[in-house]
Amino acid sequence: MGLKLITVPTRWGGLLLVMSVLSGCATGPGANPHDPLEPFNRGVYRFNEAVDSAVLKPVASTYRDVMPERVRQGIGNFFGNLEDVWSFVNNALQFKGQAAFDSLKRVGVNSVLGWGGVFDVATEMDIERHTRDFGHTLGYWGIGPGPYLMLPVLGPSSVRDTVALPVDWKGDLVAAVPHVPTRNTATVVRGIDTRSGLLKAGNMLEEAALDRYSFMRDAYLQRRRSVIYDGNPPEEEVVSGVAGSAEPTEPEAGSKPTDGVTETLSSTGVPGEEKAKP
Repeated sequence: MGLKLITVPTRWGGLLLVMSVLSGCATGPGANPHDPLEPFNRGVYRFNEAVDSAVLKPVASTYRDVMPERVRQGIGNFFGNLEDVWSFVNNALQFKGQAAFDSLKRVGVNSVLGWGGVFDVATEMDIERHTRDFGHTLGYWGIGPGPYLMLPVLGPSSVRDTVALPVDWKGDLVAAVPHVPTRNTATVVRGIDTRSGLLKAGNMLEEAALDRYSFMRDAYLQRRRSVIYDGNPPEEEVVSGVAGSAEPTEPEAGSKPTDGVTETLSSTGVPGEEKAKP
């Protein structure tokens, strides 16, 4: 199962890149310029919603209800500690000395004092977490996001971040586990734990948004842009030529997220703090 999740999106990445370039002007004049593939993306979104409703959400809800909170917290901490290793690499690639040092300190402290990362001692010591992936690194060095993409199962992304996914998977310590059953089990557990952490945000999203697709897209693009620029994004460039060449600062009219939902989504990392995990 884990292998399929890794290989299938990788194959789609090149296809989606070509489709996004060829379809840049395929939508009507009222379309969101950052989402030229909206008809395709909405189809993938409906597929994801069906899979989530039938499988992912029920499993995550059961996991949340059955598993004690302390155990769930420990599982989340463990995977977060592994993620800090890749964050260290990406912060170093961006020449962010303090952020890289903080990530390295977090891994050392949590691995030694936190029993392999089960306990988040680093946060209690006020060592800041700087979650970064390779898509963030590409964005930091000036690679534009390109059109918005909704990936099967993985969810919101962009051309840039989709192209970066194979590199992120190479840096994923879970995917590097040589024992296949262990790797697949860890991948499934991480996915369930991640989805359970989004249950509250998902419920708020259902209550707050008239068009959940637009809401999720705009929230993802806004949050991702903010993270790329470390919370201080410049003014948006005027979109000209190829649609989706710049990142949005404001959502479409009628789809602006409420503060409460945006805060909840941001706290869970959903719209842009990090990409979906394989």
